Amino acid sequence: MTAVLSPAGPAGPAAPSAGAVAAGRRARSRRRRTVLGVLVAILLVVVVVTLCVGEKTYSPAQVLQVLLGERVPGATFNVETIRLPRMLTGLLVGLGFGMGGVVFQTMLRNPLASPDIIGVSAGSSAAAVVAITVFGLSGTALSLVAVVCGIGVAAAIYALSWRGGVHGARLVLIGIAVGAMLDSVIAYAMTRAGVYDANEALRWLTGSLNSAFWPGVGPLAIAMAVLLPVLLALSRRLSALQLGDDAASALGVRPDRTRLALVVVAVAVVSVATATTGPIAFVAFLSGPIAHRLVRGTGSLLVPSALVGALLVLVGDLVGQHLLVARFPVGVVTGVLGAPYLLWLLARTNRSGGSL
Repeated sequence: MTAVLSPAGPAGPAAPSAGAVAAGRRARSRRRRTVLGVLVAILLVVVVVTLCVGEKTYSPAQVLQVLLGERVPGATFNVETIRLPRMLTGLLVGLGFGMGGVVFQTMLRNPLASPDIIGVSAGSSAAAVVAITVFGLSGTALSLVAVVCGIGVAAAIYALSWRGGVHGARLVLIGIAVGAMLDSVIAYAMTRAGVYDANEALRWLTGSLNSAFWPGVGPLAIAMAVLLPVLLALSRRLSALQLGDDAASALGVRPDRTRLALVVVAVAVVSVATATTGPIAFVAFLSGPIAHRLVRGTGSLLVPSALVGALLVLVGDLVGQHLLVARFPVGVVTGVLGAPYLLWLLARTNRSGGSL
């Protein structure tokens, strides 16, 4: 996700003029604005479809009446009580997964360094499964346990990766190992659990919007309203880290302190999203690379990745609920999309002789 620059030799092409450089910069900026506008437009369309389509389909005019507070027989309950909190939850967790994932991938300059690959999401999942099957927790208490343990596991991975600094490949490998150990904890807890608790834990692990109702929307919205702007405020420092620690230091950015701040906030975002819906597979992993290809690396990827993440969650939920022969949680649909991409990425990295 980073450009590789190489100096031209004596017989290389002539350096572009200042005018050509400025024209190229304007063209890239126009492309970025166009891509962002298209993503927002598609997201608005998907939001409208999410509110209109279900067991009973309503027109956009009826949905608008409900949103304006009017009573529409039948539509008021379905839209206001069921579809609206589900849509808002999917939108917010999608924004969080997308932005949190690309922070790790950009900071560590490795597309594999996604929270759902390096064990961060596994920390929240293992804690939630143990909380459900051993302690019988649910609701807010379950969410708090998942958030706290997700942050704790991320801190442990970061500390184990520290050797006078954090190297991306080392953190990815340690994260995968920690994630494998946590998967064993999940498997053990599931085998020891009763049927009801095991079903509840399995439902949570698949990543689903089926439990998205108004009581959970408020805390999620507050957390995202606080955390996502902090990540946006750190985006310039994140861009500086892409140039390497020496270059970042020359630009006045303290690499270790900035990296730690980014990790803490990004892990909090991903942990809150995971605690709300369960680990929706591969959304954090896919959003950054898709956004990178859309904007072709111009500017920060945080906003495009957040929009892509929201689209993946909402479209995946629509597909899983209405377009297949049976209803599936959104995590199943995104897993089907993400697993082949992970295999392709690993094969491509192996062919290119990369370290991972």
